[in-house]
Amino acid sequence: MHAFKDYFALYFMSDRIRCAHILVKDKLKADELLKRIKDGESFSKIAEENSIDGSRRRGGDLGFFTRGVMVKEFEKAAFALDKGQVSEVIKTQFGYHIIKRLE
Repeated sequence: MHAFKDYFALYFMSDRIRCAHILVKDKLKADELLKRIKDGESFSKIAEENSIDGSRRRGGDLGFFTRGVMVKEFEKAAFALDKGQVSEVIKTQFGYHIIKRLE
C-alpha cells in the first residue's frame, strides 16, 4: 500500500509536463528543421516526416512525464520551456532533439 501511495504522489502531484520532440542523428539536419519550425512550418508534420523516434507517428508527442524520467539534458530543456515554446537543438546520447512543450 505504501508503494502505491508513493507512486500516486510522484505521478499526480509532482511537476508533469507534456512535450513533443523531433529526434535526428545529425546536428545540421536538426538546425535545418528548427529553422523551418521558426519560419512557421508545423512541428508535428516535421516530426512525422523526419524524426527517427517512434513518437513520429504521433507528431512527436511523448505524452506526460515527470522529472527523473528523461535523460538529464532533455529534461532540463523541457522543463525550462513555457507552454507552446520550442527549444533550441538539444544534444543527448540519442542524437539531436527539438522539443516543444504542449502542456
